Formats: sequence, C-alpha cells, structure tokens
Amino acid sequence: MWSKFKEYLLLSFGALLVSAGVYFFKFPNHFSTGGVSGLSIIFGKLSTSLSPGTFMLLINGLFLVAGFLLVDKNFGFKTVYCSILYTVLIKLFERFLPMETPLTDEPLLELMFSVILPSVGAAILFNNDASTGGTDIAAMILSRFTPWNIGKALLFSDVAIALATVFVFDIKTGMFSVLGLLMKSVIVDSVIDSINRRKSMTVITEKPEIIGNYINEELHRGATVWKGYGAFTRHEKYVILTALNATQAQALRSYIKQADPHAFISITNTSEIFGKGFLRV
Repeated sequence: MWSKFKEYLLLSFGALLVSAGVYFFKFPNHFSTGGVSGLSIIFGKLSTSLSPGTFMLLINGLFLVAGFLLVDKNFGFKTVYCSILYTVLIKLFERFLPMETPLTDEPLLELMFSVILPSVGAAILFNNDASTGGTDIAAMILSRFTPWNIGKALLFSDVAIALATVFVFDIKTGMFSVLGLLMKSVIVDSVIDSINRRKSMTVITEKPEIIGNYINEELHRGATVWKGYGAFTRHEKYVILTALNATQAQALRSYIKQADPHAFISITNTSEIFGKGFLRV
C-alpha cells in the first residue's frame, strides 16, 4: 500500500507539472506544440464560447472512451488516472486562477517554461508506465487497427498542429510553436535518461573477496565475478561487474582506492539497466 501510495503521489506530481506548464505558459501565449493541448489552443481560438481547457476535457474524454471501446478496458489505469487528473487540474486553474494575458512580456522565457515543465512531468509519467492520455491513446488505437508507422504519424500530426498556429494566430506564434515542438522532443528523452541514469562499473582486481563483500553487504547490490589474466603480465586477475546508482558508485570507487590501490576501474553511464533493483524488463 505504501509503495502504491508513493507511486501515485509521483504520478500526481508529474500530472501537476504538465498541467501547470500547459495552463500558465502554453495557453496564454498560444504555444501549440502538438498533441491535445495544441489542438485545444487552436479550437479555443476558433470558438466563441468554449475555452481551451474545455476542449481539452472533451478531447481527452473522447480518447479515453475510444480507448475503452477499441483497445482494452484495462488498457492502463495509471494513464486513465493521469489523464483525468490532468484535465481536472486545467479546469480548476481556469476556475480559480483565470489568466487573460501571459505572466511576463518575455515570450522566449515563457516558451522555455511551457516546454520544460510539461516535458519533465511527461518524463516522470513515462518512466512509471503512464501518460496523460490524448495522442498516446490515439497511437494505441492506430497501432491496433492500421499498419501505419505510429511514431511518424504522431510526429506529422504534431508538426501540422504547430504549423496551423501560423494561420490561426500569426507567424511569430507559429515559429515559437515549431521551436517548442523541437525542444520538447529533445527534453523528454533527456529527462528520462537523467532519471534512469546509473553507473555500470567494471573492476579488475586481485582482491575480489573484499570488494565483492563490500558491494553485497554495504551497498546491497549484486555483482558478477570471473577470472582472467593480464595480457602483458600474465598475472591472474579477477573481473567484477556491477551496476549501481551514482552515490553507490562513488562510495565503491572510494572504497576500492583504499582497499586495492592497484585496481583498474572502468565506469560507464547508462540509463538502460534491466533487472532486479532497476528497470522492469
């Protein structure tokens, strides 16, 4: 129960970041960087009675219904939760924190926040097997019923939505929207890599027992040990392979420096380590 509570607390925080970035920075500046929020901004401009938040609620609701009917009734409770929370937060912001103009007169600064906050929030959700729905559900539907390349289809749709702001608003807004779309595609991957970044350590030593014990008993991690020999000296060596987080890697490095000053250590950054204690396969 405690583990689930922490997981959904993190999901809620991610949805909050996405909704705050969209409402406080995208909506007032009309930055349409694709997806449901981009469509909602355009429809909100064309409509005389419905706000972008209302369009977002309607579009996400339609996608959720389509997902239940066309994909699977259990296609992702976490996605359903985040999608509903995301749209509800947008409506609450509209109700209690109405915004008629941007927060500042610096559009580039606002563009940065409109991209970074939702990207960080989306990365947190993706890293926990969730999303805010919308075009992600559309991708699931398309992948089930069509042979299309889903990644390219979604990219083309996002580009089309961003370019549409040129005609709905003006060329300046359109250029900012395209720039934001390019930034978003880079930042989400970078944030996910940063969240999952781990250290893969290879240690060549003559003292495998004490180093292995330290890894097991002090760092509570596993390691693989095999025997080898130096290609030049022909002296017998042992190779230890282990995967750690950054703090553990620094601790092990310091320990080896004291326990075996002649050890050879190779440390590699990686964001894709699968197995017990790391990412699920």
